[in-house]
Order: sequence, then C-alpha cells, then structure tokens
Amino acid sequence: SRTTFSRRYATVEDEKTTTKKANVVKPPPTVSGEDAPQMFEDNVYKTYGRYPLTLISGKGCTVTSSENRTYLDFVSGIATCALGHANEELSKAVSDQMNKVHHVSNLYYTPNQAQLASWLCENSVADKAFFCNSGAEANEGAIKLARKHGSNRGLTDPVIITAINSFHGRTLAAISATGQPKYHKGFTYGGEMVPGFDYIPYNDVEALKAKFEELNETPEELKAQGRTRGVAAIMLEALQGEGGIVPGTKEFFSTARSLCDSTGALLMCDEVQVGMGRSGTLWGYENLDVEPDVFTSAKALGGGVPIGAMMARGEAATTLGPGDHASTYGGNPLACSAAVAVATYISEHNLLQNVIDRGDQLSAGLAAIASKYPSVLGDVRGWGLLKGVVVKEDAGCTAGELVGGAMKEGLLL
Repeated sequence: SRTTFSRRYATVEDEKTTTKKANVVKPPPTVSGEDAPQMFEDNVYKTYGRYPLTLISGKGCTVTSSENRTYLDFVSGIATCALGHANEELSKAVSDQMNKVHHVSNLYYTPNQAQLASWLCENSVADKAFFCNSGAEANEGAIKLARKHGSNRGLTDPVIITAINSFHGRTLAAISATGQPKYHKGFTYGGEMVPGFDYIPYNDVEALKAKFEELNETPEELKAQGRTRGVAAIMLEALQGEGGIVPGTKEFFSTARSLCDSTGALLMCDEVQVGMGRSGTLWGYENLDVEPDVFTSAKALGGGVPIGAMMARGEAATTLGPGDHASTYGGNPLACSAAVAVATYISEHNLLQNVIDRGDQLSAGLAAIASKYPSVLGDVRGWGLLKGVVVKEDAGCTAGELVGGAMKEGLLL
C-alpha cells in the first residue's frame, strides 16, 4: 500500500524487501566564491545575464562579495528583501519553524497559514487568501479565477484586458498576459500565445473604454457557434515596474473600476512588486483610491523566503472551490512563518512611515542629481521606495552602463 511504502521509504527498516542494490549518490561539491562563476557556467541554465559579482553574505542594507567588498544593496533581491539581509526576527522565525514542522500537505490545517491569511484580510479589502510560491503563480491563480468567474457569467470566450509594457510573470499564461512582445518570441503556438488576452496603453482612459466595449461584443462567427465573448477581468499593475516605474493614475483605475462594475467583470491588481509596503502604503491600490476584486502578492511577502498569495473579495472570494486550484508547497508552515514575521515587523516597527520618509529622501536626492546632469537624467518618478529616474535617449550612455558604473562605486541598482 502507499502508506506502507511511504513508511519504509522514510525509515529503511525492512531490509529483507530490498532486492536491488542502490546506486551511489555523490554529495554536493565544496564551493568557494571564486569557484562559483565557473560552476554556474558549467551547470546552471543560462536564463540570466549575470554581473561578474559573487555575493556571499549580507546584513541590513548591505551585501558582501567573495572579494570581501561591501555594497549598498538598492536591488533588495528585486523588491523582495523588505527587512534587509539577516534580519534577526525573520531568521529566528524561520529557524524556530524548521525545528517544529516545515512542511505538511494542505489536506490539514496549520496555524501559520491561518494567521497569515487573517492578517492579509484584516489589512486589505480581501475576504479570502490563496497561497502559492511566487508572483507568477499568484497571477496564474488570478487568471484562472477570472476565467472561472467569466464562465459562471455565461462567457465561453472570456477575455482579460492588460496593459502594454506590463509584466505579470514568466509562466505561459502570465507571460501571455504581459503586454511585451519581446517576451512572447519563441513561445507561441501557430504564432499565438495563450488566447484570451488583449492589451491597451497604460493610463489611457479612452483606449480602455474602447477596448472594453469592443470585447463585450460577440463577433457573428462566434455567435454562429453558440459562443459568447466578453471581458472577464481587467488586470493591471498599480505601478508598472518593468514598464519603467510608471504609477497608475486615479482616473485610469477609477474608469477600470466603473467598467468592471457595469458588467460584473473583475478588477485585478498585480501587487507582486509594489505591494507589502514598498509604495509607502501596504498595497499599491491604496494610492489610487480604488478597491480591486482580486490582487496578488509575492516578493516582499516572505522577505526573501518564497511565497505568493492571491487575495479576493466578494463574489470572487467564492468562485474557486475544492479541486479548482491547488499548490503542494503553497502556504506551508515554513513560508508562512517567514511571512508572519515580515507582517509582524511591518506592524510593530511602523515600517510604512520609514518607507515614506526614505522615499522622500531618495526622490530629493535623485532630483538633485538629475538637476546636476540634465543632459543625462530626466524625470524622477515612482512611489515610496520603488523609484526610478529617466535616462535620456541622447544621454551618451545606457541605463545598464550607469548601473555598471554605480557597481564600481559600491552601489547595486
């Protein structure tokens, strides 16, 4: 039986059942900071363009390289290490949980997941939370929810409107939702990505209205087949990060909310990067005076420990039922203990005020530098500690070259 096999596999007590000698498994090799680049070259899939820098430790806002050089880390694991590196509270929470139980199936209740879900719902518009492992997975869950919700409304061809220059993740549906053709190249079937997505310029109210009206009309050829097309959801980042640190406008999001309300479509906010306090509010949508039906989180949610979440309110919070969606690792005790530690730290240390204060300080400093080099740098934009400065097209250098120059000075951007 499965139970008997699992017990024997875990304990290896019944040697009489062994008729085949196991293969010898080699232990992992030893590695130094100097060895790492070549071992990457030999063994790691080349899906990243890496800088010639090997990081071995960190504390607070700084990291240390294999050459024992310290850098001020403005990358923060790409908006992930909200409490910095080697935070004592986060480290203790994860260590303590490892000594209790680090993973069990979602077939059972676990206190940490209940605690985290309660905190998320109490500090947002959400009624329910679903846990996974990453931002892409959280957005995949939102896409599935939107399609199921649209199906319940009688749509056979549910369409999700997203924005040009958006970014929603690397999985197939999430990258299809991403309005950047460069990420679609090589991943199409018959020249098409996953169907059911259409795109409009970000912050363009009239384009959104026109596209919404167009997609809620069913073409005659679909009608002839007994099909019904309609907008299932509008899915937007509260602030476009990959698209150039472009905050949403209140008018744009208010229009999206009104359009969704007019038909029963869902307004979904991708909060994977801007959420969990980085904007100076806990959630980016709070800067826009709008309440989404669904929003997603990851990155800073676990402070660097992988965890993602999809939150929903109202009808959207009951759309998915048992068997509709699941995740083996999602919401396990280890990941949730980290997220609860992050949530506790944010709450008890008034971290949002620090984001606001440091964000103002950063904006002032960037504006001063841009004023000093007006032929190179342009506008400073963003919220809180998710800020960017425009590098002008005729600057004589690229943004990448500026990042490389900053690295030589001990600053990671």
